[in-house]
Amino acid sequence: MIVHSSEEEEEGHQPLQGTSPQSAGRARNVTRGFLSAVAARAGAETDAVLLVVSELVTNAVRHAGGVTRLHLAAGPGTVTVSVEDASTTAPRPRQTDAARPGGFGWHLVQELSADVRVSIGPRGKTVSAVLPLSH
Repeated sequence: MIVHSSEEEEEGHQPLQGTSPQSAGRARNVTRGFLSAVAARAGAETDAVLLVVSELVTNAVRHAGGVTRLHLAAGPGTVTVSVEDASTTAPRPRQTDAARPGGFGWHLVQELSADVRVSIGPRGKTVSAVLPLSH
């Protein structure tokens, strides 16, 4: 299930729902729709949000068997991206090598985000990243 959250949801509006994205491309499309709904201005901030979504979804698909939930929430001057999966293993940085693909995503997520948190529970984990976003 994909849940989009915004300040309107707190006022009683129902969240938008759909199927869980199992590709970074689908997750980016969903995120673009969310960003346009919260009136985010296109630019470097929205590009950073899309990149973080891509990396978190790709990591969940590649290392944790897939995404179980994507949650997007707009706050004052921020957007929070949360990706849930069924693995209880926390992400860890890999040694990067310019000659080999991969290993850069977790570093990018941490660099682009104001805050990154990993919550592990009995059914999997949630990785949440808070990014600045002008509305």
